[in-house]
Amino acid sequence: MSATWYECKVKYRKINESGVQKMVTEPYLVDAISYTEAETRINEEMSAYVSEEFKIMNIKVANFAEIHPFENSDRWFKSKVSLIAYDEESGKERKSNMYLLIQANDVKEAFDNTNTAMKDTMGDYTIPAIAESPIMDVFPYFSGEEGELSQVERFKAIKDSGAPVEEIVEEVEEERPVAEETLTEEIVKETEEEVLQEEEIEEEGMPIDESPEKEYKF
Repeated sequence: MSATWYECKVKYRKINESGVQKMVTEPYLVDAISYTEAETRINEEMSAYVSEEFKIMNIKVANFAEIHPFENSDRWFKSKVSLIAYDEESGKERKSNMYLLIQANDVKEAFDNTNTAMKDTMGDYTIPAIAESPIMDVFPYFSGEEGELSQVERFKAIKDSGAPVEEIVEEVEEERPVAEETLTEEIVKETEEEVLQEEEIEEEGMPIDESPEKEYKF
């Protein structure tokens, strides 16, 4: 599923496996067209899951080109995919990188699922690295129309590990009204700076610091 995704960090009290309440800050992804819509949507989604008070700590544009849920999987992995193109004039190989969020149970399965997600790619590509992502859940957008609703229901069915369902490969685009920006200038400025820093690092060919993610090289 291809869209514009925003990473939202939410702080709230969570009961751990021992039954003890602990304050945690966890990242979630929402599909939105602006910071304002992302803020509204994450508040709506979290209100359905969290009974106590929660706080949105930060919102930023996530650098995922696509999101791919897979059945019977409960973890998310960030796969780095290098697309390979050949310059006929110079005879040199050029690479452009993109990141996919892949659902899987372990690194090997994430590697296999990444290849599955890329099966319709016409050109050559490599998967130089995979890192487990701290993303807790993914909330796609839908307008409420019957056709798009069925797509979202299939997405959720796969994500939530229901019965075997074919992977969603159709991309549904819906024109949505642009809402006014209401987030504070501090959050927007901080987010834009983070995105610019990541783009500069990527252009220089340096690895992006994604701590605490553990990266596996291939």
